[in-house]
Amino acid sequence: MSIELQTKFGQIDISNDVIATVAGGAAVDCYGIVGMASKKQLKDGIAEILRRENFTKGVIVRQENDQVHIDMFIIVSYGTKISEIAHNVQSKVKYTLDKTVGLAVDSVNIFVQGVRVTNP
Repeated sequence: MSIELQTKFGQIDISNDVIATVAGGAAVDCYGIVGMASKKQLKDGIAEILRRENFTKGVIVRQENDQVHIDMFIIVSYGTKISEIAHNVQSKVKYTLDKTVGLAVDSVNIFVQGVRVTNP
């Protein structure tokens, strides 16, 4: 699937993978995020941290009617306020997608898949 944008110059089709990669990159840049997790269920209680080239496995882009919804699966660092991190990720993802792709996102849903203790 892809998102279709109509401009005065013609039509632009943007792949969901591109949107997921941009959204994942924006999320990982936020304070308190250790990384992205896979959208698949946790196996043995261990969440795998995805590398930059696999961000599409941790982000779901849905298009319903003329609305775009994004589901993100993240891993946060221990000792941080999860609600603040989730709010910061939502704001940054919406802003980044608007500025880089020109896409207005209606909702960014955050699913915290795990908490990691980072070494100092």
